[in-house]
Amino acid sequence: MNPVLFHLAFPVTDIAQTKAFYAEGLGCTVGRENATSVILNLYGHQLVAHTTSEPLMPQRGIYPRHFGLVFTSESDWEELLERSQQRQLRFYQEPKRRFTGLPLEHRTFFLEDPFHNLLEFKFYCHPAAIFGDRDFAQVGDR
Repeated sequence: MNPVLFHLAFPVTDIAQTKAFYAEGLGCTVGRENATSVILNLYGHQLVAHTTSEPLMPQRGIYPRHFGLVFTSESDWEELLERSQQRQLRFYQEPKRRFTGLPLEHRTFFLEDPFHNLLEFKFYCHPAAIFGDRDFAQVGDR
């Protein structure tokens, strides 16, 4: 199979704020845009922010809805963490380790964009845990 790209569309209320967070903050490349939408390249994946006039409310936790990336290099994860801290992006959850000492161990942090969309960035210590390790049932912090 040829490489495929992930696509995600999500709601925002302001294109300028979107570009400030995603391009200036996270380092996304800005693609096509108009008054109501903008395409962003997040590490080779297509994000499309569409404006809405509906109220965007904060979530009461990270579940059920968030999106993000799973890094395959810990140094790349640390680079984005440092960039996020330097640019004073809003952390919804500070960096931490989950499932320490288990095959599921991973590092994670959550950001919140200006429109209450939550983004998670992870690095798994054992790559098999990304999709496998079915001997364990833990998923997240429930």
